[in-house]
Amino acid sequence: MANPTLPLVAAILALSAAPSAWAQKSGGTLKIAHMDNPPSASIHEEATISTVMPFMSVYNNLVMFDPKTKQNTPDNIIPDLATEWKWSDDGKQLTFKLRDGVKWHDGKPFTSADVKCTWDMVISDESKLRKNPRKTWYFNLEKVTVNGDREATFHLKRPQPSLLTMLAAAFSPVYPCHVPTAQMRTKPIGTGPFKFVEMKQNESIKLARNPDYWKPGRPYLDAIEYSIIPNRATSLLTFVAGKLDMTFTTVVTPAMISDLKVQAPTAICEAQPTNTQANLLVNRDRAPFDDARIRRAMALSLDRNAFNEILGQGNYRIGGAMLPPPEGLWGMPTEFLTTVAGYGPDVAKSREEGRRIMAELGYTADKPLKIKVSTRNIPSYRDPAVILIDHLKQVNIQAELEPLETAVWYNRMMRRDFAIGMNIQGVGVDDPDVVFYETFRCGSERNYTNYCNPEVEKLFDQQSMMTDIAARRKLVWEIDKKLQEDGARPVIQHGWGGTCWRPEVKAVNLAVNTIYNHWRFEDVWLDR
Repeated sequence: MANPTLPLVAAILALSAAPSAWAQKSGGTLKIAHMDNPPSASIHEEATISTVMPFMSVYNNLVMFDPKTKQNTPDNIIPDLATEWKWSDDGKQLTFKLRDGVKWHDGKPFTSADVKCTWDMVISDESKLRKNPRKTWYFNLEKVTVNGDREATFHLKRPQPSLLTMLAAAFSPVYPCHVPTAQMRTKPIGTGPFKFVEMKQNESIKLARNPDYWKPGRPYLDAIEYSIIPNRATSLLTFVAGKLDMTFTTVVTPAMISDLKVQAPTAICEAQPTNTQANLLVNRDRAPFDDARIRRAMALSLDRNAFNEILGQGNYRIGGAMLPPPEGLWGMPTEFLTTVAGYGPDVAKSREEGRRIMAELGYTADKPLKIKVSTRNIPSYRDPAVILIDHLKQVNIQAELEPLETAVWYNRMMRRDFAIGMNIQGVGVDDPDVVFYETFRCGSERNYTNYCNPEVEKLFDQQSMMTDIAARRKLVWEIDKKLQEDGARPVIQHGWGGTCWRPEVKAVNLAVNTIYNHWRFEDVWLDR
C-alpha cells in the first residue's frame, strides 16, 4: 500500500539540514502535550515514554546517542558525563574518564561515586528502587569500581560489547548518591539542562532552565511545560488552536496527519517507526492459559495485516521481537520472516486450525471461553485491544475489555495480575541484549508472560558475546524465529506514528528506530 505521508516526510528530512544555518535564539517556554500521568519521575524505576519524554532533560548519561543523527547505532555514541572510555583487552572492563566541574541541581559536585551508586542500586538484590525494570539489562555487570573522583570502571562477568549501547540509552541516567530514591520519584535531582519545578496530577509538568548547566550556552529555552491531556482528539485540537508547540511523541496517527495538515498547514509532522510493538500477553501460570494448546489457538487467530490496515493505513511494520529493517538494525528481513510459522498469508486456514484446537478442549461458538483483555487506558493500547477482541472471537474466545490507568497497568503487569493483556512494548534501544534479556529471560521483571526456555537463553548469551555484526545478526534472526514460534509473546505489529510541532520550534530531530533517546531538548530553540 502506498504511504501517503512519504512526500511529507521527505520534505521534512530535506529541511532538517537547514537549522545549522540559522541563528539560535535564547528564551521562551516550550509547551508540549502529554498523554497521561507519568507513574513517577524516576527513569530507573519506569518503563514508559510517559516518564522518559518529560524527564530525560533533567538527567545526563555517561554517554549518549548523537541527537543529530537519525538512527541510534553503536557508531553514533558520543560523550556526555564521560569524556572518554576504553575497553580492556579481554573485553570485560570498560573504563570511563569523567567530566570535571559538573554540579547536581542542588549544587553538590558530580563525582565517580555517583556512577558507582547508580549501578550498585540497579544490580543489587536489595535495591532501594521500588521497581527495577533495568536490572535485567545489567545482569552481566559484576561491579563498578572508582579511581579517584574522575574515573569509573564497569567490570563484566563475561564480554558484552552492547554494554556501551545500553549506557547510551535514555533509560540509563546517572543518579545522585546523596538524594533518596523516594525523592527521585516526585522531585528528581539531575545534572541535565533543565531542573524539575513541579508535577501536578492530571494537569501539568514544569521544568526550568538550569543556569549552571555544564555545557556553555545551553539550553536555549527558559522552560518546558507539559500539559496532561489524555484525550488524543482534544490534545490535537489544542495544538491546532496554537496553545501547544508540540504534540506528544508519535501519537498522531497516519489519518490524523492528513487532517492536521489541513487544519494547521504550517505544522511540521514527522512520522516514523516507533520501535514500539503491539504484542499479546498470555499469563502462562494462570489456568486455562497454562495449556499450550490454548495459547497456540490465540496466536492463530491473529490477522496482522488487518491491524496494519485498520490502525496504520498500511504503514506499520510486520516482524518479530526486533524492529524490522531498514530502520531496525537486527530485525528479520521479509524473506526470512516468511519462514516463521504463523506469519503466512492464509489467515482463514490458521483460524480454522485454532477453532479445531478450541473445540477439542470443549470451547465452541455456543460455549466460548470467556476472558478479560486487560490493557492500558490510552488510545494506542485500547485501539488494538478492540481489534484483538474481534480476532479472538474467530477461535471461540469471547473477551471483554478491561482498560486500566497507567500506574495500575504497570503494577498489574509487574505482579502478573492479569490473564490476557494487549500490550504496547517500547524498546529502549535497538539491541538484541535489551530485547531478549528484558523480555524473555527467565525471571526477568518485565518478562510478563513468564516464558522460560534455558536452551534459548544459551543462544542469548552466544549472540551477546559476538563482535562479528553480520554473524550476530543471523543468529539473532534464528532466535527471534524461535521466540515467535514458541508463542513467547506474539508480536502483532511494530508501531508507526507522527509527532508534530509548530514551525517556530527549531532543532527537533527524531530518530527512526526509537522514541526514547532524543528528548534532552538542550539544542531546541524558539524562533519567536
